[in-house]
Amino acid sequence: MAYTTINKSSLHMNTKLYTGNGGTQAVTGVGFQPDWVWTKCRNDSHNHNIFDAVRGITKRIHSDTTASETTNAESLKSFDSDGFTMGTQTNVNQNSGTYASWNWKANGQGSSNTDGSINTTYTSANTTSGFSIIKYTGNGTNNATVGHGLGVTPTLLIGKCLGTTANWQVVGNFGSLTEGKYLILNEPSAIGTSSNVSFDASATTVKFQGGQGINISGQPHIAYCFAEKTGYSKFGSYVGNGNADGTFVYTGFKPAWIMFKRTDNTGNWYIKDNKRSGTSAGQNFGQMNPNQTQYPSADTSSVENKTSGYAMDILSNGFKTRGTDSGINASGGTYIYMAFAEAPLVGTNDVTAKAR
Repeated sequence: MAYTTINKSSLHMNTKLYTGNGGTQAVTGVGFQPDWVWTKCRNDSHNHNIFDAVRGITKRIHSDTTASETTNAESLKSFDSDGFTMGTQTNVNQNSGTYASWNWKANGQGSSNTDGSINTTYTSANTTSGFSIIKYTGNGTNNATVGHGLGVTPTLLIGKCLGTTANWQVVGNFGSLTEGKYLILNEPSAIGTSSNVSFDASATTVKFQGGQGINISGQPHIAYCFAEKTGYSKFGSYVGNGNADGTFVYTGFKPAWIMFKRTDNTGNWYIKDNKRSGTSAGQNFGQMNPNQTQYPSADTSSVENKTSGYAMDILSNGFKTRGTDSGINASGGTYIYMAFAEAPLVGTNDVTAKAR
């Protein structure tokens, strides 16, 4: 059994849906004051918007573009004790727009970390859940190290240069994402190989190479670091089988949020969560667990799609692919995923999770 010390996962990561009103709106019900807020309009083609407490309110970046950080006073106006407040900007609060927000808790704005050869401007770390946000200025040199504040070796890092147009970099140490390998969050491209990519991580620092998109000399960068926590988070891989009785992936918990990507070929970065209904009016795709057929993709601004080709069962101990589209379950296709728990399989309180 996969026991965990995090019995209530929603105190660290939670999905909150809301409907835009075109004015200032306080979105409540997150369950904590979030430090990383990622939003996407579900019914209109708007960019993904990513905010964090380290960079500060009104400062946004988009997972689906190479654009540098911008400031918009009518985007996210505050991080609140039970959510956040949005302004009038249409990407985040269009009147009658439907939105998903994915929220993580770090540790506020944080403080400078001097563990590496590059001192961070701020490092905000939640060591309980294995999540930190780091902001630093790149020096463009090989073997530069930056402190992440987690106290354990991270598994995954997602980073972006803030000061100039540059691809998002996804590096880590799991599945096919190993040393010298990288993925690009804003593109559907297959996994790449480069001598300029490094993820040589320790319990205190991560190592970056010069010329890598997350170590550009003189430019500010943001990086989101994740360390796997039993019963709460899992970063892994699976191989598709191409049929509706798809691959089962064991996580050790009932997932609340999953992002996955095909790595051996092109494929979008698809996001599933436990709050969005999977069927539109009058539809039922005949799946055992039909709630998981809706998805946005992190690398596009497209509206949320609904198709049985991406169906997925959410189970008490993992997930099972039910669709046959190549983006989720191509025969012999390789995929990576990152998942966060709704409930542990067995917590320290000996309460077991139940499938949907």
